[in-house]
Amino acid sequence: MACRCPSSGSYTVVIIPLKTSLYSLDALRFYLWIQRLKDLELEKDALWCGLDILEKARVWYLHRLQDNRQRQDYRAPHTEADSCLLRSRIQRANGSLGSVMNEPNVTSSSTHSLPDAVADSDLRWHNTVLAKEVSEMNHQICLLQRENDALLDQLEYLQAH
Repeated sequence: MACRCPSSGSYTVVIIPLKTSLYSLDALRFYLWIQRLKDLELEKDALWCGLDILEKARVWYLHRLQDNRQRQDYRAPHTEADSCLLRSRIQRANGSLGSVMNEPNVTSSSTHSLPDAVADSDLRWHNTVLAKEVSEMNHQICLLQRENDALLDQLEYLQAH
């Protein structure tokens, strides 16, 4: 029998003596029941960690929105490379969160056959790889745009003098 301790939130296992031997069906059921409780507790811990991460992500998104509003209101200077980098990070985070929510194991798996789930997983993987490549290319484009702007400024300076 497992009893939950209210103060610590952990489980305490109280072993009830079995009337038969340790190799009986009752002993096996009891062992499997304890294993299931342990697995459920680990899953609960992982879910709490996920909720903590989501809360931190929510706060991060809120800060980005506030920063964006302030820049719109005050037309605060912000370099194009920083904007591109931030946009690519946001797109990557959105893609990661979306892929987690669409995992076959998270949604009901009875609607997908195993080959469909594998194909879906492969497509998600390729999408993730392509998204990363696009993000890297966006970063390169931003760097090239900054270099182009600097060269144009230098050209204007040279033509003026």
